[in-house]
Amino acid sequence: MAAELQPSSYQDYMLNQQQKSRSHQIVKAVTAVTAGGSLLVLSGLTLAGTVIALTIATPLLVIFSPVLIPAVITVTLLILGFLTSGGFGVAAITVLSWIYRYVTGEHPPGSDQLEHARMKLGAKGREMKDRVEQFGQQHTS
Repeated sequence: MAAELQPSSYQDYMLNQQQKSRSHQIVKAVTAVTAGGSLLVLSGLTLAGTVIALTIATPLLVIFSPVLIPAVITVTLLILGFLTSGGFGVAAITVLSWIYRYVTGEHPPGSDQLEHARMKLGAKGREMKDRVEQFGQQHTS
């Protein structure tokens, strides 16, 4: 009878571990999409803002200033806007790449620190839960 229960409990244990692993991967994927998507949106907004500012500022500078000053300002704004937009795009792709490697099981640089921090936060959460339970038991009795 005990031999029959042991494989079943092992199967239950393995099923439980697989479910935990799946939910952990889902949380990682949602985090990746959120971080990467927000950086890509920021990149796009910066690019759009640069184009709008350039469209508005160029005619005003041409009308109210000599020709060379607005040209220098316009080119400077254009270059800075595109560099900033490109930088945000590269940052977004880098973050998505890092998170993809982390989710697929590779260990990119810094993943050990992330796991250590996750473990510390989990331990603190459990510690606080125990303290709250003890506090509740003291005040109910």
